Amino acid sequence: MSEIATSQRFSRQKIRKWLLILSFVLLPVTLVYISPVIILMGAAEGIATGSMILFILLFILSLAVSRLWCGWLCPMGAWQEICSPVMKHTVEAGWRNYIKYGVTFLWLALLAYLFISAGGIRSVDLFYNTQNGLSITSLTVLVVVIVIFIVIFSVAYLAGRRGFCHLLCPVAGLMVAGRKIRNLGGWPSLHLDADKTRCIDCNRCSKECPMGLDVHEMVQQEKMENADCILCGSCADSCPKGAVWYGWTEK
Repeated sequence: MSEIATSQRFSRQKIRKWLLILSFVLLPVTLVYISPVIILMGAAEGIATGSMILFILLFILSLAVSRLWCGWLCPMGAWQEICSPVMKHTVEAGWRNYIKYGVTFLWLALLAYLFISAGGIRSVDLFYNTQNGLSITSLTVLVVVIVIFIVIFSVAYLAGRRGFCHLLCPVAGLMVAGRKIRNLGGWPSLHLDADKTRCIDCNRCSKECPMGLDVHEMVQQEKMENADCILCGSCADSCPKGAVWYGWTEK
């Protein structure tokens, strides 16, 4: 592989990591807009909040780009990657990875119940529960946020790399559903492709995967579609032989 191509791929991961850091730094402004709890609070009053609009947009985007948000822009994912040096193991495959779908279902069911109880959507407030557009405006809110991040860290520490994404994130469940719909429809979308003949079994792809997936095995089977893949491109950008790459054509 040429030095130019290697440099470009390295730069792509630098951009991704800086975007994640930026999303984390901006949390004092953006937290309310990405909170599933705020959506429920608004629903109880018959209000469609800014966070609800964002979640709808993320679902729509997942029809074309799957969980790209998780890999490139999610501040909760950024927090887990910041803490990744102390995460020594990966989330075990199996039933644990299905917990998030139950969380998503219960969250959606509660959302519907709250809106029905409130008489439906009566108004839209993009800045619901913010002060001058800011999310963290008091010591009380800051303490709550700190507790939330301690919980996210604890789950990831106990379960494995990006454990909260694997186990409990309702947004992940929404976007996986969008991806499943896309797979049924079969229209062109962002995805990963692989050529196992280029693979030299170095395992860098698996080592670099922030979700702790067995990417090497996925390459060997040439089946890169995985519900827990966040399309961060770390596997593609770490492969010395270019055995993994982004694609967009129908697949």
